Amino acid sequence: MSKLVTIYGGSGFVGRYIARRLAKDGWRVRVAVRRPNDAIFVKPYGVPGQVEPVLCNIRDDASVRAAMQGADAVVNCVGTFAAGGKNNFQAVQAEGAGRIARIAAETGVQSLVHLSAIGADAEGASAYARSKAAGEAVVLAAFPSAVILRPSVIFGNEDQFFNRFAAMTRLGPVLPVVGAATRFQPVYVDDVARAAVLGVTGKAAPGVYELGGPEVASFRDLMGQMLKVIRRRRLVINIPFFLARIMGGAFDLLEAVTLGLIENKVITSDQVRSLKSDNVVSEGARGFADLGITPTAMESVLPEYLWRYRPSGQFAAIKESAKNLKRV
Repeated sequence: MSKLVTIYGGSGFVGRYIARRLAKDGWRVRVAVRRPNDAIFVKPYGVPGQVEPVLCNIRDDASVRAAMQGADAVVNCVGTFAAGGKNNFQAVQAEGAGRIARIAAETGVQSLVHLSAIGADAEGASAYARSKAAGEAVVLAAFPSAVILRPSVIFGNEDQFFNRFAAMTRLGPVLPVVGAATRFQPVYVDDVARAAVLGVTGKAAPGVYELGGPEVASFRDLMGQMLKVIRRRRLVINIPFFLARIMGGAFDLLEAVTLGLIENKVITSDQVRSLKSDNVVSEGARGFADLGITPTAMESVLPEYLWRYRPSGQFAAIKESAKNLKRV
């Protein structure tokens, strides 16, 4: 019988790519999510019955244990950008991660892969970074042979980075960003999935791997590259950190006083603090090279999904080609 892997958050941005790769390799895949009905799209990744979404709440021991029953390997892709509510940083990225690792050790799971983030730091300025570090610590304490992946900002068809800012270009001639000089090392989502698969199959040595793409660029330069891809001219304006802190605080307060009815989807105070630090692979850190993976360049992927933000959408290439036609 083929081996079974439980992927917590397996219908999310990164999780779905890991699920698809493991299913292709013949694994039975159990996708543990809060809303299984919203994860039905993962079923066609394999033959009937090979990939199945199941209900799970990582804040509950019994729920985590049930989703893990009989699993040979476990992948934890669950993360959040919510500082408040029941599924906050601490509950999800620290306590939830520790719960999964502890139960994996108790049930004899062979391998565990935990998705963290570059910038995870117990002394970090942001609560997000501290919760990621706390999650890594409890995972390694419970499951010392775990493989921990720390990607930089991840890009791909369903990303919330380039898609978000490309959509913003439709609103006017100005594209505002916070931390224009902050450096990132964007990594392709399927490259992260490839690394996770190596961890699941035992082909990656235990420990922490920082994953960054082949290019390091400032936030401003990344927006410039995106604008070229979508054929739009926009003025990229840097919002000073002092002003961004005021904005973040105001939006956080609005969310709090409305008891979450108006969710802060603009920018939070914690995100402002995160943007003050570069998001690149640390010198001397293990990474893709140690896994035998050559990371994918942005220029080969961005046009595949950002074309829909071009003024002419799918017809942009045809219109550009038509300009070169000679009149008879």
